[in-house]
Amino acid sequence: MASSSDPWMKEYNEASRLADDISSMIADRGSLPQSGPEIMRHTSAIRRKITILGTRLDSLESLFGRIPPKSITDKEMHKRQDMLSSLKSKAKQMATSFNMSNFANREDLLGQSKMPDDMSRVAGLDNQGIVGLQRQIMKGIGLLWFVQ
Repeated sequence: MASSSDPWMKEYNEASRLADDISSMIADRGSLPQSGPEIMRHTSAIRRKITILGTRLDSLESLFGRIPPKSITDKEMHKRQDMLSSLKSKAKQMATSFNMSNFANREDLLGQSKMPDDMSRVAGLDNQGIVGLQRQIMKGIGLLWFVQ
């Protein structure tokens, strides 16, 4: 196991504590009045902490990608990947319960899975070719909008 001075484990532990804090706040929410300033403040605090948790998870993801090879075992690497996935899933579930769709769809909007495909579509095209591709895409979007 990695040492306590390991930046990834330190960040993970802080993110995990924050997630637990958010869960506790969500549980406490049931004891508050259904409407009024108190529930509004409490809900706002929960949403703010969920956003902070999202930032922490991004940081964890970045740190995970920068772990030097051979500094930890493959087993530890997989364990950390599972820990991160689990925490991301928990955060996404909390965000969804508060209709924070921007958090839940962050991976869809910013995910790198789209980038290589887009780059391969324009590879080798000159400016006119790229403009032509853009027009085709826009026509397709227009058709989709019209059909709906």
